[in-house]
Amino acid sequence: MPMAIVNLVFGGIVGAVLWPFRTLSPWAGMVAVSFLTALLMLEVYKLTSNQAAIRRAKDLIKAHLYEMRLYKDDMRITLGAQRAILKANLSYLAANLKPLAVMIVPLVLILAQLSVWYDRAPLRPGQETLVKARLEGTADPVGAGLDLEVPPGLEITAPAVRIPDLHEVVWRIKAVAPGSGRLTVRSGGTALGKAVVVGDGPLRRVSAIASRGSFSKRVLYPGEGPLPAGSPVRSIEILYPAGRLAAFGLNVHWLIAYLVLSIVFGFAFKGVFKVEI
Repeated sequence: MPMAIVNLVFGGIVGAVLWPFRTLSPWAGMVAVSFLTALLMLEVYKLTSNQAAIRRAKDLIKAHLYEMRLYKDDMRITLGAQRAILKANLSYLAANLKPLAVMIVPLVLILAQLSVWYDRAPLRPGQETLVKARLEGTADPVGAGLDLEVPPGLEITAPAVRIPDLHEVVWRIKAVAPGSGRLTVRSGGTALGKAVVVGDGPLRRVSAIASRGSFSKRVLYPGEGPLPAGSPVRSIEILYPAGRLAAFGLNVHWLIAYLVLSIVFGFAFKGVFKVEI
């Protein structure tokens, strides 16, 4: 339950930031999230880091670099300066451990929420794909008796394929009309729902996997709540097409775009926040 609340909070924040940009280029929302992330991380870094120690370590590194240039013909002084630079670098890294440890938690949660918006694209009308139900290792997909029901706008185009070696049951579905809904995997008397999205919007929230399991899965796949217990089904996955961030004729992975933009904004505004990085 606590992780569900965390996902709800972070999902609401990221969704609220991206909502005004849902009809624009995906880059618009990415720039907005990266900018706000940079501002947040600068403030967290400022509050949790030892700014004096960081400034002192950087000054020592600069001073000993100048020393090496001035006395480049004196091997003894050069070696001593190199040792001092190494020591100052270690001090600099040590001063960054605490803020990095603090920042990694919200950063991972933000990345997980961004993946729901950018990692996958909705199905397009006329497009076919697969739905995979993964079972527990002790479950037999042949005898599990799983059935798939799809909402309006989707149709099942092939019978279920049961793969005992992979503990999977796979269906082929086809998108017929735009919209969103929930498909249902039935196992005995248990009905397991999974959100599905069909459309061509530039920025849509798409959850590829609904799962039941470890804490890490609840962190990495926050698009839907965990599947209920009492069923052999461990996860339900829809094979959506990959999301696209086009730039200069190339497809840029959203994670690279986010990290690069956040770093650029961070260095651009560190003077405004008076933060020594």
